[in-house]
Amino acid sequence: MTTANAPTKAAPTHRVLFGAVAIGWLLADQLSKSWAVSSLKNDTIDVVWTLRFQLTENHGASFSLGTGFGTWIGVLALVVVGILVWKGGSVRTRLGAVALGMIVGGALGNVLDRAFRGDAGFFQGGVVDFIDFQWWPVFNVADIGVVCGAILLVISTLFAPTPQEQQQDDDTNANDASQASTSTSTIESN
Repeated sequence: MTTANAPTKAAPTHRVLFGAVAIGWLLADQLSKSWAVSSLKNDTIDVVWTLRFQLTENHGASFSLGTGFGTWIGVLALVVVGILVWKGGSVRTRLGAVALGMIVGGALGNVLDRAFRGDAGFFQGGVVDFIDFQWWPVFNVADIGVVCGAILLVISTLFAPTPQEQQQDDDTNANDASQASTSTSTIESN
């Protein structure tokens, strides 16, 4: 039972999960792009149905829109990543931590391409894309993280408990722990 003066225990954060997913997604993206650059320079690999691996570079935003604004897109992406990293430190659900980690890892993967994969200078590079369905714009593992992470983030937001429900759960858990402690004390004293 809580008293009016007792501090309420905040829900735990999932910083480690968020960080692990972000780093893992970034590594998967960069490794897959390194493979694509080395293996697909002059080759296309047909995988299944219309799926093939074909190397392209994107100097714009999604669907190659905004070509010529790569520097600004990269800077804007860095600002968004900074905000998401700040929010990721306080995420309260596992699904939210995974979602934000996927988005941050994917966004950083594409930012690294813009920053370091160009010969014309810093933030003049193009994003390496290689997954081609032939009926959808070519994309990469980073793009999968950003899109799927955004979908998961919406789902986690829709199904997240309200602060009142969270407080009721915390109170119930505190009461259960208190009753278990009292039961143990009673048994030990007998």
